[in-house]
Amino acid sequence: MDQLEIAAINNCRETNKTNFHTINNEKGFSLLELVVVITIIGALLVIAVEKLLTVQVSAEQVAMQQVLGSLKSAMSLNIAAHIADQNIKGLVDAENTNPMDWLSEKPDNYIGTLNEPDPTDIKGFNWYYDTYSQTLVYRVSNQEYFKTSLNGAARARFKVKLDYTDSNANGLYEKDIDEITGLQLISLNPYEWTNEALTTHDYEN
Repeated sequence: MDQLEIAAINNCRETNKTNFHTINNEKGFSLLELVVVITIIGALLVIAVEKLLTVQVSAEQVAMQQVLGSLKSAMSLNIAAHIADQNIKGLVDAENTNPMDWLSEKPDNYIGTLNEPDPTDIKGFNWYYDTYSQTLVYRVSNQEYFKTSLNGAARARFKVKLDYTDSNANGLYEKDIDEITGLQLISLNPYEWTNEALTTHDYEN
């Protein structure tokens, strides 16, 4: 074998080694790319889920406020009608009644009147009137984003109360002393919608 053939063989070997290392490097780089892509996709999914939850919570909050707005508008019309007819007794009788009865068309998520139900048995995103406590209750769906002083299932409670001039500041309506000015739909317990999910510490506080 002459020098030229030996040189050709050695050159071929070197070329094969180079190609082998190049292929291995390309395979390693492709694996790294795959890990980076998976990491990026995972991060994007987390962000997307958080955004979706935020949208859902906002939608529920807006829907709840819309119902309360409709109830207060209907209540105003009810008050005006009673005052126009000089039917003050009708306003007194309206205290503690079901405000949903003022609406000509009730919300689709109003499930009717119930007698002291267990709130945990009520599906979230629903309204009901508790005949025992004479309160209108909204059962919260996204309860991780709803803070209230109430224990148990997340909910907001509302009650129809007389609006009157408490002349002797005793907190009681007295027919011959106090003047009725209307009705009000009050929240019985403070509540707050939050931007972040609540923790156990939040519930304890």
